[in-house]
Amino acid sequence: MKKIKVGIPRALLYYRYNVLWKNFFESLGCNVVLSPETNREIIELGVNNTIDECCLSYKIYVGHVLYLSEKCDYILISRACDYGKKDKVCTRLNGTYDDIKHKIPSEQILDYNIEYTKLKFPILGFIKMGLKFTKNIIKILYSYHKAKIKQKKYDINQANSEKNKLSKTNKKILILSHFYNIQDKFISKYITNYLEKNNIIPIYSNKLDKKITNEFSQYFSNTLYWKYSKEMIGGLYYTKNMIDGIIFISTYPCGIDSLVNNLAILKNKDIPTLNLLIDENITELSLETKLESFVDILNQGGTNE
Repeated sequence: MKKIKVGIPRALLYYRYNVLWKNFFESLGCNVVLSPETNREIIELGVNNTIDECCLSYKIYVGHVLYLSEKCDYILISRACDYGKKDKVCTRLNGTYDDIKHKIPSEQILDYNIEYTKLKFPILGFIKMGLKFTKNIIKILYSYHKAKIKQKKYDINQANSEKNKLSKTNKKILILSHFYNIQDKFISKYITNYLEKNNIIPIYSNKLDKKITNEFSQYFSNTLYWKYSKEMIGGLYYTKNMIDGIIFISTYPCGIDSLVNNLAILKNKDIPTLNLLIDENITELSLETKLESFVDILNQGGTNE
């Protein structure tokens, strides 16, 4: 019997739940098909099928979805609205399903919502998706539980790795950005490679223990209600006394980052900081010029760039 192919776009929430998703669908007997690493073809697909006001991160997501179109039996389109009343998510992620369904109405889409304020918990979404492949509810729940354990183990290993890096004597730079930007190679790989070539250790905010970073976000603001921003900024205050500088990475024109990042820079003028805004036209040469200048300032004991 031919296995059902489930396509997963390698963008946005993939970088938070990839282990969970992959193991869940494979446990149900599906073949998981990932879109490739972000490349120029995917960028062009996204740019040509979104409005200019979309951030680059979302354009990349659309590009990955369209790349998978007609290559799979289903495409997973997850939607995140909130994780509670005080843990909101960017509105662009709220409308993901509706936008994609409009773009590719003929495709079979698997979707689930994360919206705790309306009692739409992940487990309910996974049960709904699982019923597409089997009517055995026990198998679905077992597959979800097993996949969730693997995701948790993966997250713990990532957090421990970053914690160990913080104890090293080399210069350390905190890469402060949303998980879907840090882990997308098109956006961040050149930056982290440049640091490593200069014997500087990059610390990734998205890989730090989320429980800890959520707590430390209170030092920044007790009214910040964007969940992913809390984790990101909390990482700054958690590592502040263990790092030598910060590189903010945001994608044009993210409204949330333009507010949160600039405020964080103003509140932390004692730490050398570089604020990078990435769009589809970014070049390695322009990044190198900024990074070279920042590393020089860092080595001379300077402050914000």
